[in-house]
Formats: sequence, structure tokens, C-alpha cells
Amino acid sequence: MERLRCVIQYDGTHYAGYQIQPNGNTVQAELEKALRKMHKGQRVKVVASGRTDSGVHAKGQVIHFDTDLTIPLSNWRRALSSLLPADIMVESVESVPSDFHARYDTTGKEYRYFVWNAKEPDIFKRLYRHHVRGELDIEAMREACSYIEGEHDFTSFCSPKTDIKGDKVRTIYRAEISEDGQEITFVFRGSGFLYNMVRILVGTLLEVGRGDRSPREVPSIIEAVDREAAGRTAPPHGLFLWKVHYEERGE
Repeated sequence: MERLRCVIQYDGTHYAGYQIQPNGNTVQAELEKALRKMHKGQRVKVVASGRTDSGVHAKGQVIHFDTDLTIPLSNWRRALSSLLPADIMVESVESVPSDFHARYDTTGKEYRYFVWNAKEPDIFKRLYRHHVRGELDIEAMREACSYIEGEHDFTSFCSPKTDIKGDKVRTIYRAEISEDGQEITFVFRGSGFLYNMVRILVGTLLEVGRGDRSPREVPSIIEAVDREAAGRTAPPHGLFLWKVHYEERGE
């Protein structure tokens, strides 16, 4: 038995999220269906670094699974990708120690959220960019980002529907905003993220950008430890799980 780690990309538009659920097709269901075909009907459980919601995309999701197939490692990517829908792609496959765990071994994640800030929408970006018509104050949003960085209790930026047990303290190593013409990119790197955390952060930052809030309100929003204190939840289609980090193990 061999444990494999894969980096996968997917367009989340037509999926009810990553994780298998009773209602709606999911990315995990498609992965396990493809692996079942490869394993002649035997179920192969796939474990991911974490869940993504309906409509959220991934450029660098990481999964692991165990296999007893003797396929050369160099052939795995092509073999698995050939059985997946066109909106899911295997980027890389590698063999890892049997105790590697895609979820519990993560040392951090990076999410990116994309906004198309223009009067008119771009129909070719509509599934991957949140369209915001009004002018945004980038410097105000950057100031607000400076208060997000560091270790905080992010309860105010977590959906009350969460099933997370324990505290909601997380560390954000980097929160920044870049501009490229009419496209604005929000980048968040952290030790971990709560349910809807990035989308609520972005929704709050956009309220700062519109002038509805002051950047200096962010510390008090964090201190409130109350979801009602933060802004609206930004829509899912602008969000990408960009990269998952792991410690490199020695031989």
C-alpha cells in the first residue's frame, strides 16, 4: 500500500463545495468516483487539506489517498486526470510517508480573492471575479489589512454556522492588496482559517473601501468577538484556495 499526495485545481462553479454531501455533486465525489474506476470498484477514501464552499475555486488544493495499484508514479497524473471532469485537474502526484496527513500536517494556507472593480462587468470574468462598481479606496483597505495581521480571535469573522470546536484564534501572517488595472487581489496567508473567514474579511474590507467604515474600526471589530460586528460575507466565486503549506521532511 502506497500513500500519494496530489495537488489539484478545480473550478468550483458547478459544485456544491469540495466535501461529499447528500444534495449536489462535489469535487470529492468526482475524485473518489475516478479512483473507484481505477481500483475496479473498490472505494478509495480521499482526504483533503480542508473544505471549500459551493462556488469556491482552488488552484492548490492538496489531497492524499492510499492505493495498492502498481502504476509508475510518472503515469498517475495523466491516468487520474483522464477520468475527471474538465473542471478538475491533477497538477502533481508524489509518494509520501504513510503517516502524512493532508489536513493535519498543514502549516498554513494562502487564499486569494479577486475583485473586478469597474463600472461595467466583464462577462468572461463573471465566474471568477466579484464585480464591484463603485470606486474603492485602496489605501484605506490596506490600512485595515495591517490590523488583521497577527494572532487574534477571529470569531467576528466566522460564520455562526461553523462546526469548529475550540477557540477561534488564528494567526494571519500576511494580508495585502494589489492592483492590476481594474482587478484587485486580496491575499491572505495564515496558520488556518475559519468557516467563511476570508469572505467576511473581504466583505468588511470592501465596506472600508467604499467609505462605509473606517480602517481603524477593525481592531474593535476583532475585539467584539461577534459576527454581527463585521461586514457582509463576500460572494464565493471570487475566492480561490491558492496554496497549502507543509513542512518539508528529511529522508
